[in-house]
Amino acid sequence: MTQEFEQYQDLIEQLKPVVNEPDFNQTLSTMASHVSKPKRFLIKVELKRLARPCVQVIDLRGLVDGRCSPYEYGGITHFLDQIAVDVFERQIRAFGHYTVGVFEAVNNTENNFRVMHQKEQQNRFLPETQDNSPSKSEHLYPARIIHFNASRQRHEERMNFVVNVEIFNQLNEAIAATTVDISVNGLKIKVRKDRLFKPQEQLTIQFRGLNTDNTLEKNEGVPYEVIDIEQGQDEQRLTLCRSHNKQTPRFDAFLQRFIQGNKRRYKVNMDNTIEAIQTKGYEQYYIPQFNPLPIFIEQKDLQLQPRYILTNDINKETVTYWTDETGQLRIEHLLTPARLNNISQMENKQTYLYVFSRVNNDKTFFYSATPDQLEKHSQLKPVFLGYGSRKASWRVYKIQLLDIHPDQCHAPLSLPDDLGNSIKKQNNQPSARLMARLIKLKYIALLTDITDDWNTIAYQKYKVNKSTLPGIKPFVHSRLMPTEPVSLHRFKYQNLRQQERFQLRTKVLVDMAEGQLQGLTEDISPNGVRIELNTAFGGKIFDEVALSFPQLQKMSHKYPLKGLLYEVKSINNDATILHLNVVQYGEENIAQLFFEQLIKTNRNKLKTYRDDETVPGMGEALRNIYSANIPDVAIYMRKDGVNYQPDAVAISQSAHRLLPLLKYRSEPGKLNLYPLFATNNPAFIQQTLKKLKNNSKPVMREMFIAFNSQESGHKEAIKVKFVDQFEQDGLRREFIAQALGGGHFYAIKIFIARTGRPDTEMIRTEMQYVGIYAMHKAKFLEEQLWNVTGVGNIVDVTEEVLLRYGFIDKVINRPNLAESTVDEQNEQPSLV
Repeated sequence: MTQEFEQYQDLIEQLKPVVNEPDFNQTLSTMASHVSKPKRFLIKVELKRLARPCVQVIDLRGLVDGRCSPYEYGGITHFLDQIAVDVFERQIRAFGHYTVGVFEAVNNTENNFRVMHQKEQQNRFLPETQDNSPSKSEHLYPARIIHFNASRQRHEERMNFVVNVEIFNQLNEAIAATTVDISVNGLKIKVRKDRLFKPQEQLTIQFRGLNTDNTLEKNEGVPYEVIDIEQGQDEQRLTLCRSHNKQTPRFDAFLQRFIQGNKRRYKVNMDNTIEAIQTKGYEQYYIPQFNPLPIFIEQKDLQLQPRYILTNDINKETVTYWTDETGQLRIEHLLTPARLNNISQMENKQTYLYVFSRVNNDKTFFYSATPDQLEKHSQLKPVFLGYGSRKASWRVYKIQLLDIHPDQCHAPLSLPDDLGNSIKKQNNQPSARLMARLIKLKYIALLTDITDDWNTIAYQKYKVNKSTLPGIKPFVHSRLMPTEPVSLHRFKYQNLRQQERFQLRTKVLVDMAEGQLQGLTEDISPNGVRIELNTAFGGKIFDEVALSFPQLQKMSHKYPLKGLLYEVKSINNDATILHLNVVQYGEENIAQLFFEQLIKTNRNKLKTYRDDETVPGMGEALRNIYSANIPDVAIYMRKDGVNYQPDAVAISQSAHRLLPLLKYRSEPGKLNLYPLFATNNPAFIQQTLKKLKNNSKPVMREMFIAFNSQESGHKEAIKVKFVDQFEQDGLRREFIAQALGGGHFYAIKIFIARTGRPDTEMIRTEMQYVGIYAMHKAKFLEEQLWNVTGVGNIVDVTEEVLLRYGFIDKVINRPNLAESTVDEQNEQPSLV
């Protein structure tokens, strides 16, 4: 792009998707209204040039700092490196096909030797002195703030419409104002900042600039109530709702006709829908990627007990850890009623759990203790920590108890019901049967595995005398089965939901290390199967098993149906009924191909199951509740040339402990990720994301931060080091002590993962709605989601680190509450 258009690059990128649309001229005029007409014309000419079809081959071999491979598109084979492929696909999505703009963008990537040489030449003529003024150094890593589950449904469409109105308050004072948008039952207006209004104030609006076609008498007003007040720099905006203590049926009918007839001309207001698309899109990147395990806690007969668990491909390792030798989940004994009650009484409702397990006489015994428990039994503290940390099963968990409300299970579209039956159906309230299961839920116990070498080695320094080991028996868990076992539910998005299941009984063989089991299938789908075994299954959840289908093999010579890999998703109490999913490594496997063909050719003969959940919608409902209460900080990164830059931050708590740090000299509406990106090891995020693949397990690293907001600049105010950059514990303690003495100390765990393709199915309805009225906005939103290439999770572990290195004997702000982990113990293992 020539220097003439560099200042308009962002505008041109937004207009690329609509350059061939019929209303392109109107869209250009709207989006470039601040640009002079001559410049606007040149931008139009440039966009038309960039949108011309292209057939030229792109060969970057030897021209870029990267390895090039063949890449075929539209019958043309190009030779591109990975950066060029990303740019090529992004530009193809923008233009819709291979154009001159695609060709030029791919030939001007950041790692192109020609581009790098040009920048080097330009830098030679720059002055050597650096400008350290706050305007250029203080906001290096800004990220806009988004809020999970913050979108709201509108009950009717709003139309952007500007007209003069006159406001009359309860003192009958007349105040001039201008509308921003309008609906039949609502109104947003802007008014001078010097006039005072308050929520729930009653106002009367006279539409001076609107021809109401004699639907209102002269000087007759319409009553409204103030719902919300937004304070701007020079004005304030009032959100108003119709107050129907005075009926105006003719005016209502007029507004209905007026909006329906003019909404394409003036455009409907889609701010809430755009916010909903962004929120849902970013949420689906975060929730399945990280290891916090949400355990839903029910209050029954005044007792707290675990009831449901949400799993994903990452936190299933925690579920597997808490599965005993019989394949039964034993996590309910980690969260006893006494322990849950104690945590609920803590000021911040969080603590840490030190855990390990032992196998004795082929039986698994779990041990756990909180810092409060170890403080109460101080003589056992070194024994428990020293012995447990030497076990391979040693784990350190952070547990947070989150207040929830069952009504959070409902997440309707942002669109009103009257836009169509399909939308109305998606907006339906949850069934009474589902709500009956959720109504007793009170908390989410969020269990986050923060185990690493550093919080293992630190506790291994406790010396252990074997003669004292029997003393830790009070920390062993009961082995009694609960009366109501915890049930597992998987995170579900629309394009991840299990397919229709078809009833089919046929012989199946299960190959395991200890032998072969026989059984029958109950139902099948391309991605999964449910089987009933003749004898009990000896494995556990998430085990991989090989299935063979001897009777079905007789029907097909094309597909070998022997040794097909499946993953165990659930096991009944008798261990005879298993739910299994296909193990998929990249491409579709034989099981998927065969069962797809079998279902396709026998669809009329096979009966279907409509839903695999005991209560339909349970998984989605639990996901909605969790997304509304996520306590940690989610960060998103986008690709900018060869580097990764902050894109957004999702945070649900307005009083999060890390906010003072992230808000330090940040821009309005944004947080500053300086502590993560501008460290003395700035390559961590960059190198991690470059190495990770889309399905890789997140990488975790621990960071120490010293923060003093009284200092003059970021480098002086924020000191950052990774825990592994200290040579010894003495230097770690020195850093912590200096931080506490000069301000604040934070310790955080950073989890970094790569994102895959965005799940556009879950936002399809709202995206289509935006596309009807503003195609360029829909394309921009889609491009925004595609640009997210990395996602991270920040977990505050400050208290655990202070405990680890001996700065506090008890966890801060927590009462010393005694409890026992032994509930009706019926078995005791031998420890020596």
